[in-house]
Order: sequence, then structure tokens, then C-alpha cells
Amino acid sequence: MLGATLCAALGVLGFSFTLPATAWALEGFGPWSVAVVRCALAAALAGCCLAAVRAPLPDRAHRPGIAVVALGCVAAFPLFSTLALQVSSTSHAAVVIGLLPITTAVFALRRGPARPSRRFWAAAVCGAAAVVAFALVRGGGTPGPADLYLLAALVLCAAGYAEGGRLAASMPGWQVIAWALVAAAPLTVPAALWALAAEPVDAAPRALAGMAYLAAVSQFGAFVVWYRGMGAMGVARASQLQLAQPLLTLVWAVLLVGEPLTPAAPATAVVVLVCIAVTQRSRG
Repeated sequence: MLGATLCAALGVLGFSFTLPATAWALEGFGPWSVAVVRCALAAALAGCCLAAVRAPLPDRAHRPGIAVVALGCVAAFPLFSTLALQVSSTSHAAVVIGLLPITTAVFALRRGPARPSRRFWAAAVCGAAAVVAFALVRGGGTPGPADLYLLAALVLCAAGYAEGGRLAASMPGWQVIAWALVAAAPLTVPAALWALAAEPVDAAPRALAGMAYLAAVSQFGAFVVWYRGMGAMGVARASQLQLAQPLLTLVWAVLLVGEPLTPAAPATAVVVLVCIAVTQRSRG
């Protein structure tokens, strides 16, 4: 179990750099390029890995789940999180995305026989209220476009996390994300070529580093260890390790992107983490 926990924790660490890396990539690439080029590059890497081990095609029963992973983790999250960072800060996005663990747990519970307790739902409502209050304060009393983008990103990504974790219990976890990337390639590769031709490109070192990280780690490598951990631990237990992700991202936003950190952001993140911790420790 220690190995599974370590794998899931490494996945969380890898994901925690995603928003700062996206901000770096946006310094030299347009938003559509950032959203789809990372997926096309990751698909090429995943395809090479699958070919190297001569991996068989997924069973027919696994293909609908892989399609959900492709939709949520390959298409939706990169697109909507990139669009959100066009009009929002990394620290703001990190707090809103702090609802990803609880959303993942909800999807996992809906796929299984367990039913959440009243304590679970009370903590979930408190955490959601903290995030909504933060978003409203930052948006001057009304949700902004960034919050709508982030909401779409976290709901669809959570569905992909939960479905991928379920699949990883019956097939190699790294193949779950690899096949999802390959399945989406007929869309992401042409879209990447179009975006690079349509948007200006400034191949500065930080932008290239951000894009490389998104493709190699955020879109593939972190998923390899994350799904391996989820497959061994179970989706709900592994998602508990994501409690550290918003705070880690806030730290990286200050250190790597140079964003100012308002008192409301870490305070809200702490409230969300406490609420999610209660939900993870509540009986289903």
C-alpha cells in the first residue's frame, strides 16, 4: 500500500505544477495552442510507449470509460483551465480547482454501492460555499467567465479521474491515460496544427518549458503514477491525497509566476481542505 500511496502522491505533486506551467506557456503561445498542443505532444509520447510494449487494444468493455477519460482529462480540463487563466490568476484558479477532490469522490461514490452520510454532505456544502464566496468576492459580487470555465474543467476532469481510477483496477493504469490520449489524437493533432498556424508563437525559454511540462508531466507522466495509485488504493482514498494540491499550487504561483498572494486565497484554500478532509473521513 505504501507504493500505491507514493504513486498517488507523486501524481498530486505533478498536477500541482499544471496551472503555473500553463501560465508560463501562455507567455509564448496562444490559449488554443496551449490547450491542444500539449495533448498532441502527449499523444505522440503515449503512442510511442504503447508501441514499445506492443500493448493490445483495450477490451470493448473498457472503451466507454477511456472515452470519458479522453473527454474530461484530455480535452475539457486543458481547454477550460487555459481559457480561465486568460482572465484569472493562478492563485484564484487553484482555490476554485480545490473542489476537484470532493467532486472526484462524488463521482466515485455514484459509481459504487456506498452512499454519503449527512456529515459528508454537510462538509461538502461548507467547502462549496467557501469557494463560491471567494469567487464572488474576487469577481465583484458576480461569477466571472473564469469561474464558469473552472467549473466546467473540474466537473469533467473529476469524471475522468473517477472513471480512470476505476479502469486502473482492471488494466495497467498508465495504459488508461495512454489510450485516452491516442483516442483523442485524431482531434487534438489537427487542432494543434491549426492553432499554431492561427496564433502567434514566441518560443521563449519559459514558454517552451511550460509547454514541455504540460505535455510530458501534466498530460501523461503524472497520470501514469496517479492512476496506478488510484487503481491500488481506490478512487476515494487516493483523492484524499489531492487535499494538498491547491496549497501546493498557491506556493508555486508565488515562487514561479510571481503572483501576489491575497489573504483570502490561502484562507479559502485552508477552509476547503478542512471540509474535504471531513468528507473523506465520513462513512459512505
